[in-house]
Amino acid sequence: MSEDIYREIILDHYRNPRNKGSLPNADISIHDSNPLCGDEIDIHLKVEEDTIKDIKFEGRGCAISQASASMLTEQVINKPLNTIKDIAKEDILENIGLMNLGPARIKCALLSLKVLKLGMVKYYADRDPGSAKKIQDESKLY
Repeated sequence: MSEDIYREIILDHYRNPRNKGSLPNADISIHDSNPLCGDEIDIHLKVEEDTIKDIKFEGRGCAISQASASMLTEQVINKPLNTIKDIAKEDILENIGLMNLGPARIKCALLSLKVLKLGMVKYYADRDPGSAKKIQDESKLY
């Protein structure tokens, strides 16, 4: 696809985000920010039998960070929680269609993945600290 189409997709997810909002009684709620540009993301998940049954995000920031969060929530809903560890930087950049982002913009695009992976590790750490370490080691962000 051309970069123009990807830009339209990014703008659509930014203007009409999917799964945006809060999630009462979430099993996982995690927040992080990118202090260099001011992007912030909160991700809330409802997990049943280790499967993501519902996911919402809240945040503010640039179009790339917010669109990336919207796309990521669509990608992981109804998937096993531990599959999050297998999502790579390249998967996110391919989703948003901008493989040649500068270092600062890459951090914008990857913020929601970082938050989601932190939430997954926290979820497993709360249940079994030994398995959380293994999952954290397998979960590479960059």
